[in-house]
Amino acid sequence: MACPENMFFLIGLFMSGVLACFGQRGLIATMPDRLDVLTGSCVQIPCAFDNPYQYVYSFDSTILTSGVWIKESPQFAQSPNNVVFNSGKKVNRYQGKITGNMSQQNCTTVFFNVTTSYSDKYFFRIESQPFRLTYPEKYVEIVVMDLPPSPIITVSGEVQEGTPVSLNCSAVAPCPEHPPELAWTLPTQFTPENQLQENPDQTKSVLSTVTFTPSYLHHEKNITCTAVYPVGTSNKTAEHTMMLHVSFSPKDTSASISPADPVLVGSCVNLTCSSTANPPVTNFTWFQISGGKPTQVASGQSYTLNVTVGDGGLYYCEARNSHGRGKSEEEKLAIIGQEEPVNPKVYEIIGKTLALLFLFSLIVFFAWRRRTSRLSNGFEMTDRS
Repeated sequence: MACPENMFFLIGLFMSGVLACFGQRGLIATMPDRLDVLTGSCVQIPCAFDNPYQYVYSFDSTILTSGVWIKESPQFAQSPNNVVFNSGKKVNRYQGKITGNMSQQNCTTVFFNVTTSYSDKYFFRIESQPFRLTYPEKYVEIVVMDLPPSPIITVSGEVQEGTPVSLNCSAVAPCPEHPPELAWTLPTQFTPENQLQENPDQTKSVLSTVTFTPSYLHHEKNITCTAVYPVGTSNKTAEHTMMLHVSFSPKDTSASISPADPVLVGSCVNLTCSSTANPPVTNFTWFQISGGKPTQVASGQSYTLNVTVGDGGLYYCEARNSHGRGKSEEEKLAIIGQEEPVNPKVYEIIGKTLALLFLFSLIVFFAWRRRTSRLSNGFEMTDRS
C-alpha cells in the first residue's frame, strides 16, 4: 500500500494532468451584480460556485476548503494586498465569515461594520487541495451609502371603489441579520403583513402588504411607506410617497338653474350639471318631471332653453361614466304668471274633507233638533197640569 505522501503526490500529478487537459478552466461563481450597503451595517453576499471537475474531484467536509475574496482585481498572486478576506486565516482585513456550506458549494459570505472604503468590485476564489481556482469574469460590486435607498410601492391591479386592493412595499435587506422595519401611512384603517423574502438573485428584502377596500374619498390621497434600518445604536430611514388613484362612479351630482328666481315666458334659462367621477363623466342627461314621470329633454353638461309656458316644473340631471351613474336632486323652474296645475289628489282631499264636514253638520243639526223637540214637549206637558 502506498504511503500518504505518495498518494498526495499521485493526486497532484493527476490533477495537474486534468487541469492541463481542460485548459485550466476557472471557477464558475454565481453572485449578484450589485449590492447597496449602509455605512456601519453588515452586508451578505449570496454566493455559489460550480465545480468544473466534479467528475474527478468533489468537495466534502474532510477536505479543508477556504473561500477568498479579492478586491478590485481577480489577480491573487500578483496583488496579495487586494485579498480582504480568507476564511482559512484567523486575521483578515475585513471582519466577516462564510455562512454557506463550502462542501455544498455555497460560498455565501457576510462582512461586518462596513465603511465607505468597502465600495469596490469583489471576486471570489477557492483555496483547496489539489487545486485553486478564481472566476475572473464574475464579480459583485458593493456600493456603500450613508442613506438607504427608498422602498418601492406597487399596486396589484386597478384601484376601484368597493373592490379590495393590495398595496405592496418592498425594501432591500443587505444585512438580513438586521432587516428594515416597514411602516405605512394610509388614509384608512389597515393591518399590514410583513415578511423577509428571497429575491431571484438570492438577495433578501422585506415585503409589507396592506389590503383594504378603497372609496371615492381616497382618490388623490397620498400613501407613504417608510423603511427604518437599524444601524448600530441608531436608525436610518427612507420613504416613498405616491398618490392613490381610485376609479369610481359619479358622486356629488348636482343641478343648478340660472337665474334661480321665477322667470318670464320667453326669457333664457341655463341649466348646469356638475359631478365628480374617475374616469371623468362621459355623458350628462337632463330630465323634466311631467305628470309625475321623468321625461328626457336634453343631453350635455349644460342645457339652455327659451322658456315657454310648458317648461315650468321640476328638473334633474344624470351623470354617467364607465363605472356607473349619479343622479342630482330635483330643481324647480318657476315661471311668472303661470298657474301651476293643482294635483288631483288635492281635489280628492278637499272633497273628502267637505263631505266629512257636511256629515258632521247634519249630525249636529239633527241632534240639536231632537233636543229642541224634547224641550218643547216638556213645556207643553207642564202647562197642561
